[in-house]
Amino acid sequence: MTNAPKSDAPTLPLDAQLCFSIYSTSLAIQRVYKPMLDAMGVTYTQYLVLSALWEKDGLTIGAIAERLALEPSTITPAVKRLETAGFLLRRRSTTDERLVEVHLTEKGKDLHPKTGCLTDALLRHSGFEVPQMIELNHLVQALRHGMRNATDGRLEADGSLG
Repeated sequence: MTNAPKSDAPTLPLDAQLCFSIYSTSLAIQRVYKPMLDAMGVTYTQYLVLSALWEKDGLTIGAIAERLALEPSTITPAVKRLETAGFLLRRRSTTDERLVEVHLTEKGKDLHPKTGCLTDALLRHSGFEVPQMIELNHLVQALRHGMRNATDGRLEADGSLG
């Protein structure tokens, strides 16, 4: 089965396309976060890596990449820079020497409480109340889940279960 469109309908204008709205919103959020992240000494990608480790310390590069829906080749340079900056350490697994685990240092752990300003800025600039932001996040997560299912081959091109 092909992934060809079923309709000859013209493409929607950019502002009517959900994919563009989500993409451009993500970029706008990153621009709002940038001065605060700069003051903390990390990039947005590095912040995401640290966030994954704040959820569960000791993940492998592959597990971090999977959690962030990124390629390990994207994560590795960020991890190396974070290690150089003293936020984390890489160590061989004690149970499987083939695996390298990434662990937060005290400096990395101490950064976590300082990141609350990011959520504060997001709420302040969005004009949303907390319940609205939570609902929007749930809707976006449901959309992401559906798109991941489609790309994992669980859905046919016509949207039916494969």
